[in-house]
Amino acid sequence: MKTGAAYIRVSTEDQIEYSPDSQLKKIQEYACSHEILLPKHLIFLDEGISGRSAHRRPAFLKMIGMAKQKPRPFDLILVWKFSRFARSRQDSILYKSMLRKDCGIHVISITEQLSDDPTAILIEALLEAMDEYYSINLAQEVRRGMNEKFSRGGVVSVPPFGYQMGTEHFEPDPEKAPLIPLIFQNYLNGMSCRQIAAMLNDLGIRTIRGNPFEARSVKYILTNPTYLGKLRRSAEASPVSGQSLHPSTSSPAGKTVPALSDDLCNNRPMLLVDGQHPPLVDAETFQQTQQRMVDSKKTYAADKKTTSSAYMLYGMVRCSNCGSTLTLAEKGKSLQCCRYAKGLCRQSHHIRLHKLNLAVLEGLKTDLAAPAHNTDIRICFRKKKNAEAESAALTRLLEQEQRRMERIKAAYESGTDSLEEYQTNKTMITDRIQKLREKLRLQSAEPAPTAMDISLSLPGLLSLLTRDILSESAKNELLKTIISHITFYRPENAIRIHYRT
Repeated sequence: MKTGAAYIRVSTEDQIEYSPDSQLKKIQEYACSHEILLPKHLIFLDEGISGRSAHRRPAFLKMIGMAKQKPRPFDLILVWKFSRFARSRQDSILYKSMLRKDCGIHVISITEQLSDDPTAILIEALLEAMDEYYSINLAQEVRRGMNEKFSRGGVVSVPPFGYQMGTEHFEPDPEKAPLIPLIFQNYLNGMSCRQIAAMLNDLGIRTIRGNPFEARSVKYILTNPTYLGKLRRSAEASPVSGQSLHPSTSSPAGKTVPALSDDLCNNRPMLLVDGQHPPLVDAETFQQTQQRMVDSKKTYAADKKTTSSAYMLYGMVRCSNCGSTLTLAEKGKSLQCCRYAKGLCRQSHHIRLHKLNLAVLEGLKTDLAAPAHNTDIRICFRKKKNAEAESAALTRLLEQEQRRMERIKAAYESGTDSLEEYQTNKTMITDRIQKLREKLRLQSAEPAPTAMDISLSLPGLLSLLTRDILSESAKNELLKTIISHITFYRPENAIRIHYRT
């Protein structure tokens, strides 16, 4: 008596007759009538999973792994239809050929019987092609249905902040809907997206995903035409008629609405249709908001072009409120807390860069002039060599190989890989690990990177920092040899320099 395995797969779009119980019952009846032993531990089930790809079906992969064992645990695989085994011709041919040639195991469809005649090969190929066509055609039909629903103002996405899902369309959320007009009005009254985000966070309000608001969260709300009673969808995924968001769009009142930000649309054309949900803002408010958004973007783009990242205190100054790094603002003339710009820090730490440079130099002069620092300052510069980068790369490669070793061990223990496959892979990975370790050993045996010690007097150090002999980047490296970081206290308008010990 032969031993068989049963593979059962049910995807979300299948009918009730393809349910797991129905498939198993028919397979058990077939096994009984053909004297095939079907143990319970050889029944593999993937429920609610598409057959387009084998890599996303854990039960299928476990079955394939067991089939590679020696001696083989079963002689054949029973399926309800060949489409249950795979809907991709590539996967079907690959795994059937491997099972048949390497393991001596055949896949049998209990409802699509094939004879031993050579024409059975042609029939099986036609069945595989039809299964793949069905899968592709079904995806197109689903997409077509969504596009048709969208063209009629139907909902094809989750509701945004301020709405909840009704029976057929979005409905205003009683708690969050009143906040939408407030957000738009505050923005038009001069508040920035960061300030609005901070206000919402202070009120304990969270996004639809339960996260604190950021400036980009507010910007998404301000540019979302859903609050105007519209629905939008990518034109690439929606070959239906509608208003484009890249040209100026027309509002329900007949007024022109400026195009939305290309950044939010990922530089892709979007379609706009009338929705069936009530708007939360009027067309005039939405229009004014988009116009201010466009004007702000132009100003920001001009600032961004003139901003330089090279300055003496780069990466060294921290916010006293949240501990984050201060970054450039106002065309590179000032520093500001990076989290404050996103609405995640409640206290502004804005300061002119020139003023902060003078304060740091004065602090150095005062601190290092103490009696304990009357001697020259010894600074050690380590010359960077390509060997350091190579060593770091070798270390990363070694860690990758060690993780790969853990994965093949897990694959063997789960039954996906046979003992022979595990031993072969282990030998290759072990060899690579030994070579990498040998290269690291040889590098560590080489002389250390050259170092250069400089003894500077306090006037000499300050002279290097104040004159144009060194670049801003060089001054930054010089400061980092003696300073760990600098904390800026905005309320007291003071700094604290933390030196390296």
